[in-house]
Amino acid sequence: MSEPKNDVRLIWSRYYSAFIPAPAGPGFLDRLKAASGAIGGIAVTGLLCGLMLGNGIAHPLLVAPMGASAVLLFAVPASPLAQPWPVLGGNVVSALAGITVAKLISDPTIAAALAVGFAIGAMSLFRCLHPPGGAIALSTVLGATHGAPSYLFAFIPVAVNTALLVAVAILFHRMVGHNYPHIVSKAPSPHDTSDPAPLLRTPSEQDVEEALRAYGEALDVDAADLQAVLHDAEMRAAERTHGRLRCGEIMSRDVISVREGQPVAEVRELLHDRRLLSLPVLDNGGRVHGVVGPLDLARQGERARDIASAPYVVHVDTPVAALLRPLTGGKRREAIVVDDDRMLRGLITQTDLLTALALRV
Repeated sequence: MSEPKNDVRLIWSRYYSAFIPAPAGPGFLDRLKAASGAIGGIAVTGLLCGLMLGNGIAHPLLVAPMGASAVLLFAVPASPLAQPWPVLGGNVVSALAGITVAKLISDPTIAAALAVGFAIGAMSLFRCLHPPGGAIALSTVLGATHGAPSYLFAFIPVAVNTALLVAVAILFHRMVGHNYPHIVSKAPSPHDTSDPAPLLRTPSEQDVEEALRAYGEALDVDAADLQAVLHDAEMRAAERTHGRLRCGEIMSRDVISVREGQPVAEVRELLHDRRLLSLPVLDNGGRVHGVVGPLDLARQGERARDIASAPYVVHVDTPVAALLRPLTGGKRREAIVVDDDRMLRGLITQTDLLTALALRV
């Protein structure tokens, strides 16, 4: 008899969670940084505008919607609505729309409605949708109690306010290490080709864009950002699924290696005769010094240590899932497995990793 009650509670829980969603993304420290940035942004903008336009320090010339712009600029700088052109263009275009409607329509209620609607249409047309723009258009109409304002209002103070606020935001985010203006950084191919690394090929950009269209609602997130988050989530799920498997369980133990003082000619011959893609290079104490592959043979040097590359070294107890990113990114072909003393214990190739994961799905 308790199951229906539980169902009702679940429904009510989901209903109320729609009004108060759980915060996603940055933690408390980032929120504190955002608040600090907004304080500085508004203060600097008001101060400079007051000095530039002759109002003085005690009378900053600010338009109220700048507060809403500051929320986007400092709290969600990765949002497409918070990028420099949407912020600057959206505010100026909306101000122009509000001024035009105020000059044409005398009734304040009708004018207010039309101003917001025209502002949204104009921002969409010029690809500079910015929510505070609607507030600028509305305040422009409602503030026209003694006649429509001049078109100069769209530039002084709106454009000046916005430009200064954006400039402060760019400086602030550079100081705290944020990526703003937000540019999605795609992992470059190690082979200088257009194909991404194998694990980054699904879902593709087209898959994400089609899913967003099918979703039926606009999301305040860039499709490339969403794709990056999906890739990372998939990788974390794979790492969690295979987290118990250790490198010592799947490594090849009979590993052919060379000493750091061996001539390059012997290393070349060994790679060729055994058809190897890599040879661990050991120092005189038997510890891993480096690794030599076919590409390293092109380097100048007489001994193995002269041409060896830095190895990707893991411990025998390292989870196999930790190899997913390095060995599928295209830059690493193998992981050299060592013990606590950095002594060679085994080798894991991309084939070993693929086989191990395929057999445990």
